[in-house]
Amino acid sequence: MPATAANDEVDPGRKKLRLYRLGFVLLGFGLFGLAELLCVLFGWGRPADYEDPFVGFSRIHPLFVLNEEEDRYEVPKAKQKFFSPDSFPVEKGDDTFRIFTFGGSTVKGRPYSKETSFTTWLELTLKAADPSRDWESINCGGISYASYRLVPMVEECLDYEPDLFVICTGHNEFLEDRTYERLKEMPEPLAVTHHHVSRLRTYTLFRTALLKAAGKEAKPPASDRHVMAEDVEALLDYQGGLEVYDRNDQWTADVIRHYEHNLRAMISLARAAGVKVLLVKPPSNLRDSPPFKSQNKDGLSIDEILEWEELTTEAKTHFREDQPTAAKLLERALSIDDRHALTWYELGKCREALGQTEQARAAFLKARENDICPLRMLTPMEEILERVAVETQVPLVDAHALLEAESRMRILGSDQLVDHIHPSIEGHQQIADALLAEMEKQGWTERSPDWAARREASFKAHRASLDQNYFIEAQRALYGLNSWAAGRVDGPPIEAQDKAKAR
Repeated sequence: MPATAANDEVDPGRKKLRLYRLGFVLLGFGLFGLAELLCVLFGWGRPADYEDPFVGFSRIHPLFVLNEEEDRYEVPKAKQKFFSPDSFPVEKGDDTFRIFTFGGSTVKGRPYSKETSFTTWLELTLKAADPSRDWESINCGGISYASYRLVPMVEECLDYEPDLFVICTGHNEFLEDRTYERLKEMPEPLAVTHHHVSRLRTYTLFRTALLKAAGKEAKPPASDRHVMAEDVEALLDYQGGLEVYDRNDQWTADVIRHYEHNLRAMISLARAAGVKVLLVKPPSNLRDSPPFKSQNKDGLSIDEILEWEELTTEAKTHFREDQPTAAKLLERALSIDDRHALTWYELGKCREALGQTEQARAAFLKARENDICPLRMLTPMEEILERVAVETQVPLVDAHALLEAESRMRILGSDQLVDHIHPSIEGHQQIADALLAEMEKQGWTERSPDWAARREASFKAHRASLDQNYFIEAQRALYGLNSWAAGRVDGPPIEAQDKAKAR
C-alpha cells in the first residue's frame, strides 16, 4: 500500500488539514471573485483609459462630427485627405448591427475608395444574407494610418454604439519617423502576465494605490514619449524620404513591439465595452513586388563586396535563358551577404521560373523581410497577429492566404493585387465573403436560402452606380501611389519635416 494512503488511514488529522487548506484557497478565490464583481457593479477600478507608453500626439480631433442637422455623424472635410466620406445616424435603430472597420489604405479601398472596399461589399452581402436586420458598415480606413493612430479612433467609436470592430492593420508601421530612446523593455513573461491581469478592476485599484503611495503617476509622463503630429507625416511624402531609410534592427524591433501593444490595446478596449472584435491579416504582394530599398549588410570587406557585385552581375546575364545557373550564382552571392533584399527577390524569380514554388516563396519572404523601406507587413508582425488572435480568442480572417489560394503558383502577386498591398475590386469582394463566413461561424448572423442571388443583384446594381470617373481617378491614384512608393514624390524636401518638428 502506498505510504500516503497508509498515513491518511493512520492520521485522519492530516486529511482534515488538507481539506482546510483547500477550503481557504477556494475561499480566497471566492472573495477575489466577489470583489471583482462588486467593482463591476459599482463602477470601481475601471481600467484606465488607453495611454500609449511609446508615443503621444500633439492633439487628436475626432474622426466623426455631427452634421448641421445633428442627425448624423460624418467624416469632416478636414479629415477627407486621409479618409473616405462616410456617415451613420445618431439614433441607432433597434434592429441595427453597426460595424466599424479600422485600418489603413487597404481598408479605405485604395487606389479606389470605400465604394469598392470590402467594407461596402460586406454591408451589401450582409443585407442580402439577412434582410431582417439593418446592417451598417462604417469605413475607418485612413491613408498611411498605422496601428498607433487607430487606437484613439477605436476609443472614439466606443461612443457610437458599435456591435463589431473589424481591425485590419500592419502595413503602415514604418511610415512615420519616431524614436523609442526612453523605451524600457519588459520581459516577455512579465508583459504577458501584466496584459492579462490588467483587465481586472481589482488589479487596477491595487496598482493605482501602490503607485500613489510611491508618489508616481499611473500613466507614463508625456515627456517620456515621442510626440506625433495630429496628421500623418509619412517619410515618403517628402522628397528624399526614401534615402532616409537605413537598416536599424533595434528600431525595427521596437516598431514591431509597439504594433503588438496596439493590437492588444484595441482588443482590450473593445472587450471592456462588450464589443465584438474580428481581426484581418492584410495581404501583401510577394511575387511581383520587388523590395523598395536594398542595402548591403554591415561589416563586409572590400573584397567581399566586389565578389558579391561580380556574382550578382553575372547572374543577371543568365536570367532569361539559364535560370539554374543564375540561381546558383545568386545563392553564392547570398552566402556573402544574406541581407540584401533585391538579391533574395531575384533568387525568388529564378525559382519561380523553374517552377520551384516553396523555394520561390521562401526567397520572396526573405526579400520582404530585408526590405530597408518596409511598406509591407513583416513576417514577425504576421506571427504576432496570429498569436494575439489565439491568446485573446478573437477570430482572424487571413486575407493574404485567401487571395494567395487564387494566385499563380499559390504565391500572392499582381493577379490578385493592383500594387504591393492593395487588392483588386474582386479581391475586396472575396474578403467580404470571408468576413460573412466568419460572422456566421461566430453566430453573429445567418444566411437566408436565396441570399446569393440577392447579393449578385446588389453587387451588379452597386457597380453600375459608379460612373466612369470613379475608375479613371483610381488609375490616376494608382500611378501616384506607385511614384510615392518609389520615392518619386513632388512634396517638399525631407528637411522640411525636420524644420516643422523643430518649431
